[in-house]
Amino acid sequence: MTELHSETLRQIVDGQQVWPRMAAKYGVENPVPPWKTSLDGLCDALDHASCDVPVPNFKERRDEEDALSSTLYADLPYPENQLVSLAHSLLARGVITEAELQRRLAAVRARLEA
Repeated sequence: MTELHSETLRQIVDGQQVWPRMAAKYGVENPVPPWKTSLDGLCDALDHASCDVPVPNFKERRDEEDALSSTLYADLPYPENQLVSLAHSLLARGVITEAELQRRLAAVRARLEA
């Protein structure tokens, strides 16, 4: 998987928006991010998807995750590197757009800050 020019993903990496930092900021002691189960469920759904959208199969997704997590997203801890790698793969395939990713992140941020 080649480098993807995503301003949204670059901001996440550069901003070190990682769970240990956010948990400390808000006084949360759980070491597992609350979104980890949703990420696992999404990965499971993608692994079993049979649709016209070009989603990666299990092997492609894991190979891309391993490659991206050890290169472009090596500065992020697990599971953030898994999450950003998946977003990278979906953006690269056109499954989601940069604008859609930004909208979804804004919606999540709004819920967190409410």
